[in-house]
Amino acid sequence: MTGRPFKAALLDVDGTLVDSNDAHAHAWVKAFAEAGVIVPFEPVRRSIGMGGDKLMPRVSGLSDDSPQGRRIASRRGEIFMSEYLPAIRPLRDADRLVAALKAHSLTVVAASSAKKDELGPLLKIAGADQLLDGATSSDDAEESKPEPDIVQAALRRARVLAHEAVMIGDTPYDIEAANRAGVRAIAFRSGGWLDEDLHGAIAIYDGPWDLLARLEASPLLRA
Repeated sequence: MTGRPFKAALLDVDGTLVDSNDAHAHAWVKAFAEAGVIVPFEPVRRSIGMGGDKLMPRVSGLSDDSPQGRRIASRRGEIFMSEYLPAIRPLRDADRLVAALKAHSLTVVAASSAKKDELGPLLKIAGADQLLDGATSSDDAEESKPEPDIVQAALRRARVLAHEAVMIGDTPYDIEAANRAGVRAIAFRSGGWLDEDLHGAIAIYDGPWDLLARLEASPLLRA
């Protein structure tokens, strides 16, 4: 018995391991604009972290299942991959944090609702692609965040029960998804949200570098 409270860490990716939230928002705004739908940046930015199927009706009133919605979503992916992905950088110490979690015998799974073709490159940018025990993408869940499906899929990938895992994310949608799955959550400020927006988290850190520096005293390792 180790006495440690958790067996697994479920990691969000965008805004948690890589600095990509603004890029995603800009890609959405540009895709909407190309379709003649003018959507301000800020409401899109504050919706990053939920699935695109929920973001689209929230910011534009369009259904993601409509022909126009499907075209916009597809174009967003093209814009993100070609125009924004090459400039995305890892958040400081993202790879070192993942390695440290592994060194403490935690199973580490990426709990992302990103598209699979985007997730792989983002994990590589983070330096985590060869460190993780597994990863989820939008293919692994019927409903995107803040629904709990992705977190539940990550639990299955980690082969742990909800009370044995902690979710690490940067948006209110990560925390809500985790809590709805019965999983406790640690939040990062690196996604651009204020502490009051991240209520429901058991602890809040500036980003991977901050949690790494205080890992031994964190809820991850101390009951």
